[in-house]
Amino acid sequence: MALLAALLAGAGPSAPPGPPRRSTLDPAEAERLYRARFAALRASPAADVAAYDPLEPVPGARPPGRLPTARPEERGLDPAAIAAAAQVAEAANSSAFLVWRKGALVAERYFHGTTAETPVVSRSLAKPLAAIAVGRAIALGAIRSLDQPVADFIPEWRGGPKAAIRVRHLLDMRSGLLAQGFSADPANVWSRAYLHPVHERILIEDYPLTDPPGEVFEYSNAAADLVALVVEAATGRRYADFVGREVLAPLGAAGGAVWVNRPGGVAHSGCCILLPARTWLRLALLVKDDGVAQGRRLLPPGFVAEMRTATPQNPHHGLGVWVAGPYVERRGFANPARGGPKVLHSEPYLARDVVLFDGNANQVIYIVPSADLVVMRLGAPPPRDPEWDNATFLNRILRGLRPGEARLEPQPR
Repeated sequence: MALLAALLAGAGPSAPPGPPRRSTLDPAEAERLYRARFAALRASPAADVAAYDPLEPVPGARPPGRLPTARPEERGLDPAAIAAAAQVAEAANSSAFLVWRKGALVAERYFHGTTAETPVVSRSLAKPLAAIAVGRAIALGAIRSLDQPVADFIPEWRGGPKAAIRVRHLLDMRSGLLAQGFSADPANVWSRAYLHPVHERILIEDYPLTDPPGEVFEYSNAAADLVALVVEAATGRRYADFVGREVLAPLGAAGGAVWVNRPGGVAHSGCCILLPARTWLRLALLVKDDGVAQGRRLLPPGFVAEMRTATPQNPHHGLGVWVAGPYVERRGFANPARGGPKVLHSEPYLARDVVLFDGNANQVIYIVPSADLVVMRLGAPPPRDPEWDNATFLNRILRGLRPGEARLEPQPR
C-alpha cells in the first residue's frame, strides 16, 4: 500500500505516453517474473494488493467534486431501513456502505480502517468501468460503434476466426473465447493470461477461441482485459490516462491506480483497478442518469440502454453489468447452463429495472433508476454463515421507501 500511496500523491514514476509498444522484456526474465507471481498467488490467493505490482496512477478530478448529503427521511427513505442495511454490511466484512437517493448521499459508512479517500480493490467492478470507457471512446469518435471488429485494433486477428469478434462481444461475454477457469498448472493459459508480464501477447496469440463469436455466453477475464488493448489502440492513449481524464475527471471523481503487467506495459481492464468508494458511486450515477453527468453527456445516446440490455444467451447480463432479468434463486457468473458458485437471491428484486456492478467477494453496486437510488456494498468476502443474499440486501432499503416515493415493478418470476 505504500507504493499505492506514493502513486496517488504524485511521487511515483510518471506513465509513459501513448499505447504500449511490443515488450522488450527478455523472454527468460518475463517467464521468471510470471513464475514468481504464480507462486505468490498460489501461496496466498487473497493477497490482492500484494499481487498488483506494478501499479500505474489513474488521474481524476483534483480536488474531487462535492457530493450533496441529506438525511434519509429527507429523501423519502426510512432511517431504520438504512440502519438495518448498514448493520448487515458491517457484519458482512464490508469496507464501505453508501446509499444515494434523489440527488444526495443519505448514508456513508466505512469499516475496518477504510475511509472516503481509501482506494478500494475493485475486482470485477472494473468490468462496467471498461464498458463505460468504450462508450466514452465511441462518444469521442475513436471507436465507430459497439459492432466494430476487434481486429481493427488487433491486426493479428485479421483474416482468422477471431476476426468475427466485435467490440460488444468483449463486454457482453459472447466473444467465443475460452471461459474463465482456474488451474494449478503454471503452464495453463488461464494463469498465463492473467499473471504474465507480457499477458497481452498471450491474449492475442495463445488464448483459444472455443465458440463462434456472438453465439455463447462464457464469462472471461481475458475478454474483459482485451478492452484495454482496444481502448489504447483506438485512442492512442494509455488506458489509465484515458479512463482518468475522459471518464473520472469529468465526473468530478477521484482517481486511483490500476495494475499493469509491467512498467509501461498493459493495464488489466477486467479487474484490478483501485478507486475510492465515492468514485464508484459517481460511475454508478453516470449509468443511472443515462450517460449524463453534471449536465454534460459523456456517453452516446442509447449507450446505457445497450449496457442494460441482456442477451439471449444470458438474460441476466448486459454490457459489463448485470441486470435483474427473470427471477432465479441463485445466479452465477458462468454460462447459466453450467455449474459453479452461485449467489443467493432468496426473493425477487422489488424493482425489475435493477442494474448491478457485481464483482468477486460479493462487492455489489445496485442501480435502481425507477427509485432514483444507488446502494453500494464494497469489501472482503462476507462470512459463509449467514450466507450473503443479494436480493434481500437491496429489498430491505426498497421496502423503506415512503409510500408514493417510487413506482416499482417487481422482478418477474
